[in-house]
Amino acid sequence: MPTASTPTHCPYCALQCGMALSPLPAGGVEVVERPDFPVNRGALCGKGRTAPAVLSSGVRLTTPLVRSGGSLVPSGWEEALDRIAGEFARVRAAHGADALGVFGGGGLTNEKAYALGKFARVVLGTSQIDYNGRFCMSSAAAAGIKAFGLDRGLPFPMADIPRTGCVILVGSNPAETMPPALRFFDELRENGGTLIVVDPRRTRTAEHADLHLAPRPGTDLALALGLLHLIVAEGRVDEEYVRERTTGWEDARAAAMAHWPEYVERITGVSVPQLRQAVRLFCEPGAAMVLTARGPEQQSKGTDTVGAWINLCLATGRAGRPFSGYGCLTGQGNGQGGREHGQKADQLPGYRKLDDPAARRHVAGVWGVDPDSLPGPGRSAYELLDALGSDVRSLLLMGSNPVVSAPRAAHVEERIRSLDFLAVCDVVLSETAALADVVLPVTQWAEETGTTTSLEGRVLLRRRALTAPDGVRSDLEVLHGLAARLGVEKGFPTDPEEVFEELRRASAGGIADYSGISYRRLAEGAGEGVFWPCSADPADPEATEATSELTEPVDGGAGRRERGTPRLFLDRFATEDGRARFVPVSHRPAAEEPDEDYPVLLTTGRVVAQYQSGAQTRRVDELNAAAPGPFVELHPRLAARLGAAEGDALAVVSRRGRAVAPARITPGIRPDTVFMPFHWPGEGRANSLTNPALDPTSRMPEFKVCAVRVEKAAGTD
Repeated sequence: MPTASTPTHCPYCALQCGMALSPLPAGGVEVVERPDFPVNRGALCGKGRTAPAVLSSGVRLTTPLVRSGGSLVPSGWEEALDRIAGEFARVRAAHGADALGVFGGGGLTNEKAYALGKFARVVLGTSQIDYNGRFCMSSAAAAGIKAFGLDRGLPFPMADIPRTGCVILVGSNPAETMPPALRFFDELRENGGTLIVVDPRRTRTAEHADLHLAPRPGTDLALALGLLHLIVAEGRVDEEYVRERTTGWEDARAAAMAHWPEYVERITGVSVPQLRQAVRLFCEPGAAMVLTARGPEQQSKGTDTVGAWINLCLATGRAGRPFSGYGCLTGQGNGQGGREHGQKADQLPGYRKLDDPAARRHVAGVWGVDPDSLPGPGRSAYELLDALGSDVRSLLLMGSNPVVSAPRAAHVEERIRSLDFLAVCDVVLSETAALADVVLPVTQWAEETGTTTSLEGRVLLRRRALTAPDGVRSDLEVLHGLAARLGVEKGFPTDPEEVFEELRRASAGGIADYSGISYRRLAEGAGEGVFWPCSADPADPEATEATSELTEPVDGGAGRRERGTPRLFLDRFATEDGRARFVPVSHRPAAEEPDEDYPVLLTTGRVVAQYQSGAQTRRVDELNAAAPGPFVELHPRLAARLGAAEGDALAVVSRRGRAVAPARITPGIRPDTVFMPFHWPGEGRANSLTNPALDPTSRMPEFKVCAVRVEKAAGTD
């Protein structure tokens, strides 16, 4: 184990906070602050501070497990890999390659995501691969590609936020989901800017806002259209910008004008004076931003909803200008890079499209295979999970826990149980891993080197700080071993830097071009990373050491010049004609509206002390003490109608299932809405209730709104 502190990054959210790991005399490591890293400047939330707790051998898996006689029992690695390869070969021979499925995760490093996509298409020959990032920000990605021709969560660094004049934060609660980011919004206000928070709950983030808009869940699209209507009616459109840098304005304008303020007030519950105040705060400064997160995105109309907020930026000249623009706050640790390099159903490395003949030729050339041998696009994440046990008979799953995290989770659990064969790679025995036929214990963030791409599009190098326990292997070693057993002896190296070098070649010339990035380059410059796109072509200005088109330092350091492309779209957008595209959209209801039987709306989200499905954070005592279990947040008026008191067990019932959790009564939520966090399994599993209705473009499920009824649980006085 290294004897000095090792600079690295947090394993959790897409902020990818800088930290260092220092060895302890008795073994293991402790977290040390890294004030030099510009995104968090040393600050860490409780999850980051306690991340090493999951490295303990008493918490994590240290030996393969195979199912025997209905139970999982310890096994050797060779036996476990032989069993997986044998089952995959049997299923493929009997049912065809598409009977094999692969499900990845937004927490996998770029190297793992790249290798997993290559493994699915080259070794298994299956089209059936997707990942849990489809549940994260796919609607924002789809809308960004439509409008700008490119999807990068933030087209500017986080450090630009305090330097703008106004931020509209839509459906995001960074005070709990990424606490170190909250300082950027507080600094915005300290600098004289304003913060508008759009959320049906008065969250910890909303407490920091100058204006809180609390729309009815599922109506964010109408809200954005109503604001654009007022911008037109009040003469606040930047006509010169619209004329010179955009297309499609007239159709988008006509769609917005059908959403007059009083109509929008009836739909959303946001008053007309509040709508007018929001327009004034957003339009009066010289620069402004709109940032979205899962609230508007996890809807069956999420792509259109994000598109409406982008239209707001375009109409006011806010995109592609200094300290202005639209951005998405990505959730998962490598949610950005995870979808760029091939584990998504329709994509090849470099954010290339799988159905593009030129893209297929390029990537096939790097892989040394015939382009015609690559399968076409497959099913999206929920559709893949829904097909388990029927069309898809066997599944390899890495870095995900859909038994807790997928919508309509009881149905997904049933489909997983119906598989002929399930193999899971994980660091802990998650609820999904507990159902597997083979479980492989794999290395964690501190035990391996690899790259991630933050919500800013900043490619970062995580460094190995300690040696994994005996009996644990990396995901790259797993794929190497399986590929060899299935007849592909070469092309799946176990060294992450070697994988990254191939990823560079595969991504070259693509939208997400990493070809100018190397481990050496990432290790330089105080480890601040490189923003993509970054080309290896010396004739390309993006290959130079600094391409920021602003004179100010990007991250506040005196004279510091970032590498890569920290700010996108300042000259042109990534479309054929260089112009951004307005997309006309109109409000429509959620897939499931309240009725007599299910009169209340449910929305879901996270709490500060837990992360995603909780598979890791629920194993940390300090985090469990802060957030020990699920709850149902409801307004006092709804509680009074139910005769419920604080802490009473409430049953929340939807058309898909039932969940039971204690009541948490607060005036900070709308009276027609209840909220549940989604980190827990069992009877408090919020995703037993959620609706898998899919956005037609992004295939994002509608996690954020469904109809429920709420009642006191049986046995409650």
